[in-house]
Amino acid sequence: MKLKRLVQAMALVAAASLIGGATRLNWDAEVVATDFGHRIGNPDAKVKVVEYLSYTCPHCAEFARQGEAPIKLGYLAPGKINVEIRHLVRDPVDLTVGLLVTCGPTARFPGNHTEFLNGQERWIGPLNKHTTAQRQRWTTRGGEGRRAIATDFGFYDIMERRGYRRAEVDRCLSDEAKAQRLAEISAKEWDRPGVDATPSFAINGIVMPGTHTWPALERQLKEFL
Repeated sequence: MKLKRLVQAMALVAAASLIGGATRLNWDAEVVATDFGHRIGNPDAKVKVVEYLSYTCPHCAEFARQGEAPIKLGYLAPGKINVEIRHLVRDPVDLTVGLLVTCGPTARFPGNHTEFLNGQERWIGPLNKHTTAQRQRWTTRGGEGRRAIATDFGFYDIMERRGYRRAEVDRCLSDEAKAQRLAEISAKEWDRPGVDATPSFAINGIVMPGTHTWPALERQLKEFL
């Protein structure tokens, strides 16, 4: 019995070590809000990546489809890197999505982020084919315009699938303080030297010129690790 208890104690110590140290395999579940966006991964990782993106940018959606899975499995989960996602707003629809992906608890951000980027091809149609009256509704100031966008682009249905009630979605769309903050932060980030397109990336504080795709970013990551 003493030997059995000793083995059990050693197993518990080993498990605690894995959970507390950088060798844990679920760092991709570590999410914190930052002054500029959301950081996912090991805060003490050797390599710190910033992704500058727009939710209405097709290249950003393509990057998500190609790069999200290998980044999570090969880099984020084992704690090799962390990724801070910063939203560069391009239009009222983009701002509306920004309010929705950040709706609710911080822990829900990664799932919301993935849902909108991976489903972009299915919801973005009205942005390229709309009436003048629709455009006027979308540009109405405040929550009214954003609710019109949510209706025309099917965002209420997307959020319902994510477990949000309509009243909760409307509260997030009506958050003027957050909308203003997103717009102000975005304007400052667009002025950052080297950030001239979406997606763009910085590694350890250095913007990577010409790096806009997953293959290009992967080559850079391998050089830094």
